[in-house]
Amino acid sequence: MGFMSSKSFSGGIHPPASKKITESSSIVKCPAPPAVIIPMQQHIGAPAKPIVAAGDAVRIGDPVSESGGFVSVPSHASVSGTVSAIEARPHPLGGKVLSVVIENDGQEKWRDDIGFDAKYAELSRKEIINRIQAAGLAGMGGATFPTHVKLSPPPDKKIDTLILNGAECEPYLTADHRLMLEEPERIIRGMEILFKVLGAKSGAIGIESNKMDAIKVLRQKIAELNLPFKVYALHVKYPQGAEKQLIKAIINRRVPAGGLPMDIGCVVHNVGTAAAVYDAVAYRRPLVERVVTITGAGIKSPKNLQVPIGTPFSHVFNQCNGLTQDAGKIIMGGPMMGLAQSDIEAPVIKGTSGLLVLTEKQSRRKQELPCISCAHCVDACPMGLLPKMLGQFVKHERFDDAESYHVLDCIECGSCAFVCPANINLVHWIKNGKLRVMQKRKKAN
Repeated sequence: MGFMSSKSFSGGIHPPASKKITESSSIVKCPAPPAVIIPMQQHIGAPAKPIVAAGDAVRIGDPVSESGGFVSVPSHASVSGTVSAIEARPHPLGGKVLSVVIENDGQEKWRDDIGFDAKYAELSRKEIINRIQAAGLAGMGGATFPTHVKLSPPPDKKIDTLILNGAECEPYLTADHRLMLEEPERIIRGMEILFKVLGAKSGAIGIESNKMDAIKVLRQKIAELNLPFKVYALHVKYPQGAEKQLIKAIINRRVPAGGLPMDIGCVVHNVGTAAAVYDAVAYRRPLVERVVTITGAGIKSPKNLQVPIGTPFSHVFNQCNGLTQDAGKIIMGGPMMGLAQSDIEAPVIKGTSGLLVLTEKQSRRKQELPCISCAHCVDACPMGLLPKMLGQFVKHERFDDAESYHVLDCIECGSCAFVCPANINLVHWIKNGKLRVMQKRKKAN
């Protein structure tokens, strides 16, 4: 099927972009903190298992954990120094998680075998996947699905299309935008590796048309490297960067309910993941840092920072001159799909694309009113669901009805709650419903 750049997807919304705060701010290196906290759970799947002990000396890039199963990845030291503890520490997804704490010796000493491999292009598919897994790569758009698993579809799932997600449709965030402008070759070389591993026939990059500078830069780089990839300017509409919506917009294929992109011959990776793939394969460099947008009216000096994994949020904020006096809410990610934070000592993890600080006034929750059956939520839902009905079913504990109305197909984008004139927190109810339905299914098995 040919590529169509003019298509979009049904539903969706247009929240204020709020990207001007940082879209012109070049990526700056964040100085490493006095200590990093490396959680064993930074990805979807089984937690990693520590392989170091208190007192051990580590260099940047040394593994501190091993995979806990196939759907799992190791983590690595992001500073050189000494392991001071292996204990439960605050985690940005909530609660406390087993973590390796490393005291920074300030030497910035890297593992010896990290460096450019001039013969990386000759590696076999299996060798490439092994390097990606050993580097601890997980999707950097926020979903944190282990990258090597996405690159290992079952034999009956033939992949013909690779799509790189450069949409960055979430308001406020500009980390991917800056990476596309500043490191286009890393992204395209990573895409070339992913393309080879998947044996794909078509390669596309989707970017919202409010980032024409990035579209131009990537098109130039692709032409310069003489690669068969295309860059598509997409409509500015949230959630354009959601996997299923991106596929619909670019190649006009629909992922079936309950299905995965691989079911329709497609794999999607984030542009940040592609850059990390190049580092892992060409340099044997593990994922030890990432670009994070620190933004919002509650931060004194918003920036795009290259942050070592495991850096406490408090240290990151200090590099931005701290929080304003009226700072009221900290969110990891953006305002639509991000998670509110309760502890600024929680660390940056592999899926931390942004830290958004809102003022107290912006954070105030509006009073919830009775539903007026206006159906705005139905019009906005990019998955074609009935959010109002799902919310009611969950509220009244009718979980079988919620399941039959496809509650598990919700992508939790927040479009329904955003447009609701009654201020009903539909995502809260639907998330709860999804959890209860999955628990019921697990029990049945």
